[in-house]
Amino acid sequence: MRKLILLLIIVIGYTTQTKAWEMQRIVLSDSAKVSLLTNAPWDEAVYSLFGHTSMRVSDPAQNIDYAFNFGLFNMSKSNFIFLFMKGETDYMVAPIPYNAYYQEYKERGVGIIEQVFNLSPKEKQDIFDALLVNCLPENREYRYNYFYDNCSTRPRDIFEKYINGKIEYTPTNKEQTYRDLVIECTNSRQWFRFGINLVIGADADKVITDRQKDFLPRYLMNAYEGATVTGDSIPRNILLSTTTILEAKTFEKDFPVTPLYAGITLLIISALISYIVYKKQITGLGKAFDTILFLIAGIAGCIIFFLMFFSVHPCTNPNWNIIWLNPLQLIVALLFFVKSLSKCIYYYHFINFVALLAFLLAWNLIPQQLETTFIPFILSIGLRSFMNVLQQKKFKKKADYSLPRAK
Repeated sequence: MRKLILLLIIVIGYTTQTKAWEMQRIVLSDSAKVSLLTNAPWDEAVYSLFGHTSMRVSDPAQNIDYAFNFGLFNMSKSNFIFLFMKGETDYMVAPIPYNAYYQEYKERGVGIIEQVFNLSPKEKQDIFDALLVNCLPENREYRYNYFYDNCSTRPRDIFEKYINGKIEYTPTNKEQTYRDLVIECTNSRQWFRFGINLVIGADADKVITDRQKDFLPRYLMNAYEGATVTGDSIPRNILLSTTTILEAKTFEKDFPVTPLYAGITLLIISALISYIVYKKQITGLGKAFDTILFLIAGIAGCIIFFLMFFSVHPCTNPNWNIIWLNPLQLIVALLFFVKSLSKCIYYYHFINFVALLAFLLAWNLIPQQLETTFIPFILSIGLRSFMNVLQQKKFKKKADYSLPRAK
């Protein structure tokens, strides 16, 4: 709450400052510098695992030193979580005093690398003016898009628009997909990686261009290293210098219970319960376990379904994970104890088992990169469906056997 209030004060205060600058039309001196600030990942929040980018304009002669931050958002905004799920989140840009910006990331232990750009006085002025216009109340909000329009792509677009000439970026020389890059950033936090791989679909596995990789701050930073500007004049290096102004700290290790460990544990529990229920005929235990298992799976399925069909997030549809996590599981979980629907539940379990078996057998043929850590979770759900079918058949056979024979 304290940080939120501070953020609002900063945005309101420096919007007023921006208006004043616009009215005064500040002209930068020859000593002015325009640079790109690339922040290292911070693994305390999922949105910070990918790093961050800001633009810095400093001019000692004009007493100006601000970091223009395109990554501000207000979590107290009405329906923020719902809008975030839909992909309709509005981010803001605001000028933050560089000292405050530096101090915030120092306290977090987040590293900062500064790349000072080799610009003409006119290019510096045009970029500064454009940033001020972006920070005006009527312009400061923009519709955030994780892959296409974020805190990293916005500075790139400004540099491209106001630098005189064509920027020849340093190529990565790698064939990569959006999923490859997401996995690269989330390997230190396996549950985050697990969750993201659940909700991004097949489109995230298409090979992307170097330009599309710029949504990640580190890739944009690397693209400028060795880059040149070509045009009517002699080609020039786009950077004057690259400096590490804040060293990154080493963060704590990941949560000890990994998705794979949790999945294997769940599979073992599912197998034990299946054995006990089948041998001891403790149907209540099986139904209670299934209710919890399918309830959780159904909630996850609702999230995947919502992102596929109701959100504007990129790369969420098609998503083959909908086969083993879907809203139908949530409905079925609430009906396990309804005796009159036992036949419907039987058919559901039969269809679900066949679908999951086919899904696993076709694993390498599915046009989507699926995490192997999904397998024990899928096996757990499939095993419970199989055992329900088997148990139902056993009860039916027992009932038929116990019927009195005609004389």
